[in-house]
Amino acid sequence: MRYEYKEFPYETPPALRGAPEPRRPVAIVGAGPVGLALAIDLALRGVPSVVLDDNNVVSVGSRAICWSKRTLEIFDRLGVGERMVEKGVTWKVGRTYHGEREVWSFDLLPEEGHKMPAFINLQQYYVEEYLVDRCRDFPELIELRFKNRVVALEQGEDGVALTVETPDGTYRLEADWVVACDGARSPLRAMLGLEFEGVLFEERFLIADIEMKADFPAERRFWFEPTFHSGQSALMHKQPDDIWRIDLQLGWDADPEQENRPERIIPRIRKVVGDRPFELDWSSIYTFQCRRLERFVHGRAIFAGDSAHIVSPFGARGGNGGVQDVDNLGWKLAAAIQGRAGPGLLPSYSDERVQAADENILNSSRSTNFMTPKTPVERLFRDQVLRLASEAPFARRMVNSGRLSTPCVHDGSALNGPDDPALPAVSRPGAPAPDAPAPWGWLLDRLGRGFALLALGEAAPPPAPEGVETLRIPQPSDEMRARWLGEAPGAICLIRPDQHVAARWTACDGAQLARALDRAMGRAPRQEDEA
Repeated sequence: MRYEYKEFPYETPPALRGAPEPRRPVAIVGAGPVGLALAIDLALRGVPSVVLDDNNVVSVGSRAICWSKRTLEIFDRLGVGERMVEKGVTWKVGRTYHGEREVWSFDLLPEEGHKMPAFINLQQYYVEEYLVDRCRDFPELIELRFKNRVVALEQGEDGVALTVETPDGTYRLEADWVVACDGARSPLRAMLGLEFEGVLFEERFLIADIEMKADFPAERRFWFEPTFHSGQSALMHKQPDDIWRIDLQLGWDADPEQENRPERIIPRIRKVVGDRPFELDWSSIYTFQCRRLERFVHGRAIFAGDSAHIVSPFGARGGNGGVQDVDNLGWKLAAAIQGRAGPGLLPSYSDERVQAADENILNSSRSTNFMTPKTPVERLFRDQVLRLASEAPFARRMVNSGRLSTPCVHDGSALNGPDDPALPAVSRPGAPAPDAPAPWGWLLDRLGRGFALLALGEAAPPPAPEGVETLRIPQPSDEMRARWLGEAPGAICLIRPDQHVAARWTACDGAQLARALDRAMGRAPRQEDEA
């Protein structure tokens, strides 16, 4: 493979060296992007953790490659976003074809004034490498334990006990909380006897990464019934290092073991790229699934990423959804550990991220149904939509080759405070704060450390409670005015530590701010808001 895999060092745990094994605030199981990102988020908030992983290298194969703007903003807050963008392939245009005919194209970020691009393509192994490097910036707060496999979990009222298997033997590790970031086949989920709910689609796809010199554009290119793969669908993405991702629909009857052999893959790829040299770098066969746990918090065990929910790959909702889980969970878990959280804060992680998972599952299921029609009527509808899309704008909205990942707006969250409908909807409570140029560079560069009170234009903010930073911008940029003020002369916005908007007013006093802060910390029920 093109990427040079390096083994992470294994160290004998204290318990197997005859030393005490201290109880940990948080044990994170799984050192993929989700688990590593959570460890960094907690460290930035002063909470130590130990990360346990049964492997000692980054993920083999490119796996998740498409990282959305919102996810890049989260990674930027964690300290790896700029490195990812520098290495990754930036893109924002997607093109959809029926056969050889282009039926539709779209621009995911038509406006200026954002620090992060709409999407980058970057192999998961690079993302994990950068996150491991960043973890090492916190030697007192993050302990990475490779070749440490969790084989049993006991849960009590105030914590968990893990049995961990290593090359030197088995030991016991206690923690106040355990967060399962151990993937779609989550052993921790099985240990607790938890079942996924949802749909397994009868469809299989081949993923192939090839190394190839080519001048194809850095765009998402999707084909329905291409001439090179008759009757099926195909997708192509450019990655760094002259690596290209190709997805090919195979059908439910395909034999996964046979289809994943190079002698079967290479002729298929040659039909896609033509008579040019290439080398097969990595391949995998996957089955469409759209499933999740009923809830993501079970006592002292919390689930995030693929251990909590899985979707089909089209739309880039798996990896992005997992990182956005971490963004939601990190500050809430830290507040609970530090004794600052109200009783409703940690349960809101499950409520909000179940909403996000359902949104991703809905979009992923619709994409799957459009891409793989099951009846003659469904196929007739799909083909007619594709025929009309090049000329009729209404039909373009129906073309569904994977609605690409967008951040969930937590409308209706129990943490949301009051809203002034005179302000633009894009920055309403529950939404991620939209970025914009600010006096210090970019708005989001100053959001995400803790709660912040953002005062824009002519609005005069009340005194902020201890621990809430006030950011005053009397002369907002044009982009900030459009996204935050609209026609209003001023606005006051309470921003959560995950950069989501908690409440906003055109004017407010200290009592209103205090009530909104209580709500955002899970300390006050909804009916107490403005009564």
